[in-house]
Amino acid sequence: MRILLDDFNSTGRNALVMRMAFLPNVEMRMYNPLPGGRGSTVLRAVRSLHDFRRIQHRMHNKLYIADNAWGITGGRNLGDAYFGTAEGSNFVDMDVLAAGPVVRQMSASFDQYWNNPLAYPVQSLISAEELQVLREQMLHPATAANGADAGNAPHPEAAGATAPAVEPPPALPDPLDLAALRLIWAPGTFIVDKPFKLVPELNDTFTEDTVVDGMLSLMRDARREALIVSPYFVPGAEMMKVFADMVHRGVRVRVLTNSLASNDAPLAHVGYARYREQLIRLGVELYEMRALRTQHLDRTVFGSGGGGSKASLHSKIFIIDGRIISIGSMNLDLRSQLQNTEVALVIRSATLSRLATERIEDTFDDSAWKMEMTPEGRLLWRAPPQALFEDAHGEPDASWALRFILGILGPLAPDELL
Repeated sequence: MRILLDDFNSTGRNALVMRMAFLPNVEMRMYNPLPGGRGSTVLRAVRSLHDFRRIQHRMHNKLYIADNAWGITGGRNLGDAYFGTAEGSNFVDMDVLAAGPVVRQMSASFDQYWNNPLAYPVQSLISAEELQVLREQMLHPATAANGADAGNAPHPEAAGATAPAVEPPPALPDPLDLAALRLIWAPGTFIVDKPFKLVPELNDTFTEDTVVDGMLSLMRDARREALIVSPYFVPGAEMMKVFADMVHRGVRVRVLTNSLASNDAPLAHVGYARYREQLIRLGVELYEMRALRTQHLDRTVFGSGGGGSKASLHSKIFIIDGRIISIGSMNLDLRSQLQNTEVALVIRSATLSRLATERIEDTFDDSAWKMEMTPEGRLLWRAPPQALFEDAHGEPDASWALRFILGILGPLAPDELL
C-alpha cells in the first residue's frame, strides 16, 4: 500500500496517521512538508513565513486506486467527518467510481506526485519514537507533561498495550460487491494539475493551464445550461467575465455553495460574499445550502450520514448542457486555480449528468435558499415552497459574533488566499 498525504495539517492528533508508515507493507510520503515540530499547525506556519509561497502550495488531490483497475475521485478526504460519523461537524460529498482505461491515467497522476521531489518519506521527517511521544501527549497530556522519555518510547506497533480500553466499533456492512455493481459506461478523461503548479522557479515547463482553467473552458463552451456545485466559491475577475458571457449568450447558470452557517471556512465565505450581489444582478441563479443535520440528507445530492451533526457542503461538481459532468477536488475559487493542485474526472454521459442533476435539484427544493435582491436593493434568502424553514435576511443561522468578526477581517484578506 502506498499513501501520499499533504503535510500542512499533519500536526497534533492529525500527525498520528503517520504511524502507518511503520507498519508492514505500507509506504507513506508527505507532500511539501514544512519545517518545525508537529505540535501546532500555527507555529509551523509562522516559522515558514519567510517561504510564504511554498506554504500556500498544497496538494488538494483526492484519489483512491485499487490494483490499477478501480479508481475513486471526488472531494472526499479519508476521515470520520467525511463519512457522516463524526460527533461534530460532518461534510457531505459526491464521488465517482471509475473502471477501464481511465484508471491508468489516474494511476499515472499518482505516480507523478509520488515520485516528485516534494514527496518525502515519513521516515525522513519523523521517527517512530517521536510519534509515540506525540501520541502520549495527545492521549495523556498531563502524564506527558511530567516527562515522557522519547528514548524509551515503544514502537507504534506496541502502542496498543498502553491505550485506554474502548468499546469495539460497530460491525461494518458487507463490502461492495463490484461484480454485481451496475456500471454506466461512458467516455471520460482524467485531468490533473502539475505538482509544481504555478511556481515558475520550480517548474521548468511553466504553464497557465490548470484543472480550474479546464472547468472554465467547459463553461465557455456551454450552450444551454451550466450547473455548478462549489463549497468554496470565490470567483475573481476572470471567472466573473465567464459568467457574464454565459448569461449574455442565454446560458442558464445555477450555482450551489455553502451559506455562512454551513461553511467550515468562514473567511472563504467573505470572499464569496464580495461577489454575491453582482452575480445575482448578472442573472446567475445562486443557492446557499443550509447547515443541515446529517439525518436529513437522504433526499439530497450528498447521501445520508449518521447521527445528528451539522453537515457542510463539500461536493465539487460541474454539469454542462446535461451531457458533460466533472467531479473532482477543485472548488471554483482562486485558491484552487492559483495555489492548490487539483484533479477532476470529466465524463460525457447524459445518464450520469441527469442522475446528478436530479439530486442537486432535490437540494434546491428542500435544503437551500435561493438568493434574490429585493426592490429596495437588499439581499433576500428565499426559502423553497413547502420548505421547513423560512425566508431570511442577513446570513441566516449565523451568530452575530461570527458576522461581526468576518466583517472586520474579511476586507483584509485577498481573494487568492481565501
